[in-house]
Amino acid sequence: MDKMKVKVCGMNNKQNIAEVASVGIDLIGLIFFDKSPRSVEKGDVDSAFVKELSILKVGVFVNEELEVVLQKAQEYKLNYLQFHGNESPEYCHKAKETGCQVWKAFSVGDSLDMELLKRYEDLVDLFLFDTKGKNHGGNGMKFNWEALNEYNLSKPFMLSGGLTLKDAQDVSRLEFDKLWGVDLNSGFEESPGRKKSNEIKDFINIIN
Repeated sequence: MDKMKVKVCGMNNKQNIAEVASVGIDLIGLIFFDKSPRSVEKGDVDSAFVKELSILKVGVFVNEELEVVLQKAQEYKLNYLQFHGNESPEYCHKAKETGCQVWKAFSVGDSLDMELLKRYEDLVDLFLFDTKGKNHGGNGMKFNWEALNEYNLSKPFMLSGGLTLKDAQDVSRLEFDKLWGVDLNSGFEESPGRKKSNEIKDFINIIN
């Protein structure tokens, strides 16, 4: 497997983003969902700051109007769009008009819904597997990783859901052909929107 990519999601503080970006992560996730305590609007991050970042940027949306997604993609110069709600395959396909790559998140319990995933396979660039919970992400719980053995599609996927520094060794031993990277969020937080850069650095050193 190639070097595993590391995305840190739910960041909304300028100083913290600068700190975390310096420890070797590959992508940051910016949440454009006002019900999330980690949403961009609840911090001091603005489009002027984000556009100047050299790191790859992922915009996270939940059942948002496509027109708003297109506007945010341009305003913030996003590289990827991550859809974390009930967006249809057609919606995901239309979102590619932004020029961004499109990711679709799915909540996982004990198994994967392969029939559902197949409907999206040709229309998205990557799947993100998160844990089923009351929130759209950031639930702080892991799902049964054994379910990933069922995955047999062509698209790469990202592992999310309750990861902490204690999971780094287990992550380093995963051998799924299509595992592209990991998504770190609530398990590395000081408070919603602010992450512990030292723990993220340690995690990266262990998995790679």
